[in-house]
Amino acid sequence: MINTIRTLLRGASATAVETLADQHAILILDQQIRDVAATLEAGRRALALAMGQHDTEARRLAAIDATLEDLESRAVQALGAGREDLARDAATAILPLAADRDAARTIQATLAAEVEAMRRTHTDATQRLSTLRRGRTVAEATEAVRRLRAGRLRFNPGPASSLVEAEATLSRLRRRQSSDAAAETALDRLDASTAEATAAAATTRLGDAGFGPRTAPSLDDVMARLKARAG
Repeated sequence: MINTIRTLLRGASATAVETLADQHAILILDQQIRDVAATLEAGRRALALAMGQHDTEARRLAAIDATLEDLESRAVQALGAGREDLARDAATAILPLAADRDAARTIQATLAAEVEAMRRTHTDATQRLSTLRRGRTVAEATEAVRRLRAGRLRFNPGPASSLVEAEATLSRLRRRQSSDAAAETALDRLDASTAEATAAAATTRLGDAGFGPRTAPSLDDVMARLKARAG
């Protein structure tokens, strides 16, 4: 008997919640739309920040390329004048700059891919939000007409297909943009980049020790290239 009463109470409570949600469906949908709009605004700001970082890295890469070209040109002129000591000084400066250039290229490529993915996600979400807002307007107008026909202002409980579809679309949108999924993706990317960096460092050490080809140019390599260019 006690279990039966508990079951009845739970059933009555669930029915009351569903009835309340049906009676205030438009109000609930309005708040959900505001929540999604706020999330989209935060995403838009994040996209703008990523685009700014990409542009900054592009300018940094262009500056490094210009500096490298200028150094190499001057080193070639020094070799032509028999000043190998000055050319070697230039080669010493070229090595770390070349490494910075390669790192800047990698960062820029990563940022470009991230910006493109964020732009696609934001565009898709914006379009879906616009569709949801239009659906909300239609649902409100339909409900107003239904109330007039019924001759009363109280909402008659019962699911409307347009609202159900709108709520389902909103649920999919919020799951897709959930912070948990974004955090897992970031952690996976961090783990992958750490493993790749470890492998690259080991490969570099082996190449420097003579086991396999070198992965980065040495000072002698740069001098040989400068001499060949001067010749």
